[in-house]
Amino acid sequence: MSTSFKHELYAIISGKSEVRHGKVIQAIADYLRKGETTSSEIKGSKFFKAQEKQRLATYISENRLWVDELDPNQYVSEGAEQKVYLHNQKSVYKLNDSIFYNSWLDYFHNLLLHNAFFEDTAYQLLGFYKKEQCIYAVVEQPFVESTSPTDLNQVKSFLNNNGFSNTRNNDFYNPEIGIILEDLHDENVLTKDGLLYFIDTVFYLTDEFWKDLDPNGI
Repeated sequence: MSTSFKHELYAIISGKSEVRHGKVIQAIADYLRKGETTSSEIKGSKFFKAQEKQRLATYISENRLWVDELDPNQYVSEGAEQKVYLHNQKSVYKLNDSIFYNSWLDYFHNLLLHNAFFEDTAYQLLGFYKKEQCIYAVVEQPFVESTSPTDLNQVKSFLNNNGFSNTRNNDFYNPEIGIILEDLHDENVLTKDGLLYFIDTVFYLTDEFWKDLDPNGI
């Protein structure tokens, strides 16, 4: 990876460059980014996220992005981060309430980064589902059927070859770009016919990512 790739990622995050299934995600991210400039709360605080949630709900309503219902018979499983529903033999729906992120904006950045790095399992944002007071992003992703157990050493080797160093357990960091990639255990990286498929990723942008970039870019 190189500095030019970092600028490519920056262009995707800022909405200046296309990425697979990125258009809707980029539009929402841009809306939330503009709202950050008017917020008096500290990013990452409970009050900041509450304000952001209100702005997001307004955007969803104005753009008719609410998903009315989900078929409970298609429910598969859930973890700390998301709920999974089987859509058909080719894709699944995943519901995420951004619990792993300081803001919804960070979650949308994660989606864009995933789609840039792992196009074969790219997320498509379909809309949002509300249950009680919780908002969930509803994304569709290709269904990957594992054919063999995943060798985590192979995952580590693959990421090392792409500039990521293993920091601890299943977490990685790319110092050249300034990106953290976490939680890559054998349920989040599947092996099919000898190839690795990253189906659940947790990307974070660090302060290092923003260095040497146009501060007026986004």
